[in-house]
Amino acid sequence: MEDGKEEGPPVSPPPPSVRREMTPRQRVLAALRGEMADKVPFTAYECMIPQCTAERRLRNEGLCIVARTVPVVRTTTPNVRTETYTYEEKGVSYRRTIHRTPVGDLSTLARPVGFTSWHVERIFRKPEDYKPLLFMIRDRQCCPNYEEFLRAEADYGEDGFFRGGVGATPLHEIMIGMMGVQKFAEEWVDRRDEVMKLYDALVAHLRRVYPLLADSPALAFNFGGNETGDVMGRERFARYVMPHYAECAEYLRKRGKLLGSHLDGNNRVWADLVAASALDYIEAFTPAPDTDMSLADARRAWPDKALWINFPSSVHLSSIETIEATTRRLLREAAPGDRFLVGITEDVPEERWRGNFLAISRVLNSEGRLPGAGGS
Repeated sequence: MEDGKEEGPPVSPPPPSVRREMTPRQRVLAALRGEMADKVPFTAYECMIPQCTAERRLRNEGLCIVARTVPVVRTTTPNVRTETYTYEEKGVSYRRTIHRTPVGDLSTLARPVGFTSWHVERIFRKPEDYKPLLFMIRDRQCCPNYEEFLRAEADYGEDGFFRGGVGATPLHEIMIGMMGVQKFAEEWVDRRDEVMKLYDALVAHLRRVYPLLADSPALAFNFGGNETGDVMGRERFARYVMPHYAECAEYLRKRGKLLGSHLDGNNRVWADLVAASALDYIEAFTPAPDTDMSLADARRAWPDKALWINFPSSVHLSSIETIEATTRRLLREAAPGDRFLVGITEDVPEERWRGNFLAISRVLNSEGRLPGAGGS
């Protein structure tokens, strides 16, 4: 009692079930860490959703923009001069890039198409290209880009998740980025020793990058991706891909960082290898009917890994009713809902994305709430 007045009963704290809703960023990070978010996260790459009224509505409903535009580590080649010019031929635009090294010149030719571009000529085309290409790889210098990354992340705030990137796995960079499948197959048979010199130089560069990534402000990193069993093959995947996952993850885990890979193709051939890998999450996993594994298959194969799926691209051509039914089926197969994120990682037809994304968001908000979870 104070001043002749009786104290009232103590105020009870709110029940545990009354919790503040998570932000889009918190939701993504919780799911990737294996924690239970308040609802299944919905994400889209920054390049897949233009700023507009529908985008603002989706963000208000909880959509998280996955930003990959600002690297935490910048790579330069100080002793290589690069020139780029564009031109048009028969109504088609092309982009020629020339790399001038002290031991020879290299060039690429690309055809820009929407969000991406098609390779017309890759950087390696003849045996004489090995010498300047090896020079370019060995000339790579890497340095932190932390301040720019943090500024961009602050601009997005809680509406965005800034994901880091390690780069391509070495053999994939040679096979797909530098040579193309047919040329790689020829060189793998005829000049494997030369291919392996490139491989060893790429590995040496990655080993300089890993510590910088671990010290960076980014919390999750994709390492490689677009690996397919009929091109990389199970044996090469085990020998030339998985060890790099393990080596990179060893650096990242010491700092509490997560490692994933963009495995959007057929994965049944190496599902057991992925299960045993050092990956924390599988990003862009695309369920059947677009690949040879359903979401239920992936849950059984990788119970301890977060599944950050790509909503099946083929379904985007279907009715809104089918979009909603597919979202509900995915929720059932992902039950109880932990370690699960729905993403958009591929182009969607311009006339379909607004209605489709809003339908997915509607179902996730009404039926993707996770019991016993919530923001703090």
